[in-house]
This record gives sequence, structure tokens and C-alpha cells, in this order.
Amino acid sequence: MALLITKKCINCDMCRQECPNGAISMTNTTFQIAPELCTECKGSYDKPTCKLVCPINKCIILDPKKIETEEELLEKFVIIRGLV
Repeated sequence: MALLITKKCINCDMCRQECPNGAISMTNTTFQIAPELCTECKGSYDKPTCKLVCPINKCIILDPKKIETEEELLEKFVIIRGLV
């Protein structure tokens, strides 16, 4: 699954700086995660770094609308990095 930033976000910008795929960006008023770029850090880290650095509990969650297997996330990582 891709990750999703909820309305609990305080716009601290910690997550954007940590994303290895550049999937997090600022919209008019909030941060959002581009699901086509989010791999939950598969291929880069053991755990999603955005969730680890976020100071707000349960601000970044799994997006129930973007269900992906670990294999699909790793495949996306390979494509994003141009390793194919």
C-alpha cells in the first residue's frame, strides 16, 4: 500500500525531507504523498522513514485505496530508480 498523510499533519516538513523517492510534496496547505512514487521505503529502508520521523502519532497511515503487495512495492522501486 502507499502511505497517506492525514489531517493530523502539522506541516512540520520532516517527512518530505526523508522520503527516498521524492513522493511527498506540499500542496496549497498540506503535505501529500504521491501513491505512484510511494514504496513504503521498500528497497531503501526497513521501515517507512516518513512515519519514523513524524512527531504526530498516526498522522501517516496506510492508504486503504492503494493496496499493494510487497512485491509490487519492490517492483515500483526498481522502476522509479531506473534499475530495469
